[in-house]
Amino acid sequence: MCGGRGTRLDSDVEKPLFEISSRPMVDYVRDALAESRVDATYAVVSPNAPETHAHLQGEIPVIETAGEGYVADLTTALDAVETPVLTVAADLPLLDGEVVNTVLDAADGSTSVRVPAALKDALGASTDEEGEWVPTGVNVVADDEDSVFRSYDARLAVNVNHRSDAALAERLLAPRTDASKPGGNVEGDDGP
Repeated sequence: MCGGRGTRLDSDVEKPLFEISSRPMVDYVRDALAESRVDATYAVVSPNAPETHAHLQGEIPVIETAGEGYVADLTTALDAVETPVLTVAADLPLLDGEVVNTVLDAADGSTSVRVPAALKDALGASTDEEGEWVPTGVNVVADDEDSVFRSYDARLAVNVNHRSDAALAERLLAPRTDASKPGGNVEGDDGP
């Protein structure tokens, strides 16, 4: 799902293209899905994100929606594919193939993936939801009963909705991005 404007980020770029450690957020999500057991990946875009559409066009199949909000756009996307479907918000730059596979293994029908609000608070990540367990932006949509998968994995807990979330994601990604550079390993740092 990458058709949002990202007004809370107060940025001149579309939310999926907002850069974390010099890479658009949507690229982290695309790579995580490519590293996972997901069979096919589609970018769900809207008129609110034409540059995101252009960025992804030709890399992965694109499903165009009217941009009338998350639920309406999700409904349009689900009409274009067969269930079960893993849905992922484009604002999860810490996501990787391992955690996607964990979600797939845990899914039992339609599954809402949630993390403790206390984990988000401990990390310093924002949340717009109330309750002990909050949505992550990762879900499985299927034709059978609903379930909830509860995870304590920080890679699912940082949705970049505000500048403070972007700064947090950069700090947590630093060990990963530094490790891929020659001489970038930090002794004693196992990453996020």
